[in-house]
Amino acid sequence: MSTALPERDGLGAVVTLDRREGPFGEVVLRRRGRDFEIIANGCFLMDTADGRSERLLIQAALDELDRAGAAAGTGAPERPAVLIGGLGVGFSLAYAAAEPRWGRIAVVERENAIIEWHRTGPLAAFSAGALEDGRVEVLHTDLLEYLAAADGARYHALCLDIDNGPDWTVTDSNAGLYGADGLAVLWHRLEPGGVLAVWSAQPSRAFEEALRAAGFSDVVTHEVPVARGVPDVVHLARRAL
Repeated sequence: MSTALPERDGLGAVVTLDRREGPFGEVVLRRRGRDFEIIANGCFLMDTADGRSERLLIQAALDELDRAGAAAGTGAPERPAVLIGGLGVGFSLAYAAAEPRWGRIAVVERENAIIEWHRTGPLAAFSAGALEDGRVEVLHTDLLEYLAAADGARYHALCLDIDNGPDWTVTDSNAGLYGADGLAVLWHRLEPGGVLAVWSAQPSRAFEEALRAAGFSDVVTHEVPVARGVPDVVHLARRAL
């Protein structure tokens, strides 16, 4: 049964649409006015209010593949493969699926509830039918476990949005992804010349330095201004050819 909560900050009443307990804790889908929110273990994860930075996560990776290919004289890879870490509210996946240049699109989501909210629930409107795209593979697994698999596939782009940023993880176990060992795994999962893009709710100089120390090149941070507070960012880095 949906539960209405009081209005806050003039944003409208909050209605809890679904609440699940999973192997990683509680995940909740809420509606606030016209927008939907995902809450994980009591921590706000994302909502459908904007989506610009989630789309930038994909576009910046594709642009960097083009830029690096042009600089090397090799051109961008034909039909590149992209891995999206985190289905979330579906903005990144829908944006990737709308781009015909991607040859293979894998999206890793560990919460079965989120996958179901996209297949048969209210978030289907935001993934815009992308789950039915023949290029798209939905992998119901933990991203860290998937990346660590010895026989894992390589990608031309890794676009990760599973936390509120390298300095603000949803679960403690995710912190290892942003350290030296985790970045080494990401480096090996990229094709030479491949691009790593990481969404964050705030810039992280420490993460930029960690990327350089891990052997990534062309480390940059793209900002997306928000209505209040510090801008969302996409940290971008590349595995050299």
